[in-house]
Parts: sequence; structure tokens; C-alpha cells
Amino acid sequence: MFGLKRLPSGVRPALERDERVLAWARAGAEPPSAVVVTTLGVWLPGRDRLPWYAIHKATWGASQLTVVPSVRVSEAEGYDVMADGPPVTVTLADPKDVPHEIRTRVTRSVAYTSHHPFPDGGGVRVVGRRVAGRNGLLWHVRFDDGTDTTDPEVVAATDALVAEASAPVEGL
Repeated sequence: MFGLKRLPSGVRPALERDERVLAWARAGAEPPSAVVVTTLGVWLPGRDRLPWYAIHKATWGASQLTVVPSVRVSEAEGYDVMADGPPVTVTLADPKDVPHEIRTRVTRSVAYTSHHPFPDGGGVRVVGRRVAGRNGLLWHVRFDDGTDTTDPEVVAATDALVAEASAPVEGL
């Protein structure tokens, strides 16, 4: 990439062999730290790499980048049930391409998304995410607030929705 200034060794994370830096920006003042965007995810100060498929959302405004990771709360046959983890907010004085690259990469990781309301209230979003180095998609569901996730009918409907969604696109 032309114009990408070299990332100082003092803030360079331990990258995997095939992982490449796409953009980076200094974060905060002391101690020196950086937000580093790579082909596999984003490195936030003081944290391990957050893979693209594990980011629920990221926002940028007023010199602050906020990343909301997804965390697995349970698993079912063929999918994981996800919820928002604690948001991570970092101040970037000169963000360069970091917000754009994060938005692009998170968006690209979503291959399928569809929301389904339940007749008795609540609903579920079914999401198929691309994972670097993996064939097929990783399937997640996120239940709306107030959805009774212990209701056997909700569980059965969710299983069916994921099975239906994953059947035609699994080979992508």
C-alpha cells in the first residue's frame, strides 16, 4: 500500500505469518499505543486482535473510535448465540484510514443477515460471517431484547431459521 507510514516497532503487535497491516493510527498519548488494522482484524491498545467476524459494530466521531465486540453467550447445533461485549473506546488524534478500513472490513465479513420477529414478541437476527482462512460461513444469532430464549418454540424456530439460511450459501 503506497503512503502507509511504517508502524513503529514499539506499538507493532505480534502478527501472524500471513497477517498484513492495512492502516494504523496512534492512540492516546502515554504510553505510546496504536490501533492497528490488519487483514485478519483490528488490534486495540492493550488487547489481543479482534477478528472481523467478532465485531458487532464500530463507530467513529469526535476523534473517538468505539468498537463493540460480539461475545458468545451460548452455542447450539450449527450456530452461536451472541451478545454485545463491553464497548472499547479509543481516542485517535490522526485517524488516517483506520475508521474507513474498519468499516469496510466489518461490512465485508457479513455475508448474510436477516431479522425475524416471533409471533409472541421479540425476534432474532441470523447472521452468516466470513472468517479468514475458513471455508463456509460462521453462523451467529442475536436475540432482540425481551425475547424469551428459553421458550422451546423460540429455540426450534431459531434452529429452523439458521438451517434454512445456511443451506443455500454454505459453499460460499
